Amino acid sequence: MQRILVAVLGVTLALGLSTGCTKQRISAEKAVARTLISDEQEEQLGKQVKAELETKEKIKYVQNAAVVDYVRGISASILNQASKDRPGVKWKINVIDDPKMVNAFATPGGYLYVYTGLILAADTEAELAGVMAHEAGHVVGRHSARAMVNQMGLQAITQAALGQNPGTVAQIAASLVSGGTLLAHGRGEEIEADEYGARYASGAGYDPRGLITFFEKLQKEQGDTPALMKWLSTHPTNRDRIANIQKIISQKNLRGSNNGPGGLPAIKQALGGK
Repeated sequence: MQRILVAVLGVTLALGLSTGCTKQRISAEKAVARTLISDEQEEQLGKQVKAELETKEKIKYVQNAAVVDYVRGISASILNQASKDRPGVKWKINVIDDPKMVNAFATPGGYLYVYTGLILAADTEAELAGVMAHEAGHVVGRHSARAMVNQMGLQAITQAALGQNPGTVAQIAASLVSGGTLLAHGRGEEIEADEYGARYASGAGYDPRGLITFFEKLQKEQGDTPALMKWLSTHPTNRDRIANIQKIISQKNLRGSNNGPGGLPAIKQALGGK
């Protein structure tokens, strides 16, 4: 307990001093999240969010084992890379049955959700891998935990960390789901997730440009397909952001030979797509 209280004083000071510097503030937010929200607490929160999604959002999971195994197979090599940066996460992959929703998101505790609409919209395995790698980057960057601190306040998070308010986690989970905080990330967090995503996709053998081609395709088609707006609305992109991903790939000399459809056409057929 004393460690937590000392940490609270330290990160509060850090947040106050870092207001004018984005990098320092991000570093301070990470320190808050890492100190006050343990991997076990994130796991608990992830379970609560899952329950909220199932009971209130009425999401339905894909029952086709071939589809689920395919998505988990692609994610396995990506998450092996992510685990090098954050080894305490126990990843769980869920495939949501909604062909009209072109989206994916990650929640605390390493819960990664992929909609069938995203699978149907991807043209290559590298695009699908790039999106999942990007989402893994949000978990590694503790972005939801940082959002919790910003939304709920340091006092509420501290009470949860100290066990003074057992209902806080449930309240936070409900707020995150209903308020859309899980999907809404700031520009700095998106750029950070892009860098993680490019590295993880490349490390897993996929062409790291897959995320770029997916972004470009959605931007081109969004006028004709409203569902495609979902990904862009929660992960806004522009030319500068795409250029930044290209810069990361070039600077870090990221490569990947897998840029073909692979087993994707068969999975689309199993989902009833073309």
